[in-house]
Amino acid sequence: MSTSLLRCSCGAVEVKLTGQPLVQYVCHCDDCQAVHGAAYACALYPASAVEAMGETRVTVMRTSPRTRCSRCGTYLFAEVPGFAVRGVNGALFADGLFQPEFHMQCRFATQPITDEL
Repeated sequence: MSTSLLRCSCGAVEVKLTGQPLVQYVCHCDDCQAVHGAAYACALYPASAVEAMGETRVTVMRTSPRTRCSRCGTYLFAEVPGFAVRGVNGALFADGLFQPEFHMQCRFATQPITDEL
């Protein structure tokens, strides 16, 4: 099974991913918009396949607990309430590895969606 490592902006936290994402998408929900100020690039993994190494903290803006680096504040992943999955921040992936399949919660989008997803 493949593994990959992602890092926060300052490098203090690594996120180990085991296997492949279940799905990749762009979320426009009001929770993601409130936290990130924009849509959230999300790679969904089973919770057991996502491990943070380093000092993190969890915050909740509206509904989803989100883990971020304690030092630089980079958001690493979000828990999906009621499901054993984690939405990993797609912006942390190396170029070309985040390939979203669709947009979600488009009714909350603040800009028109103009791609072919």
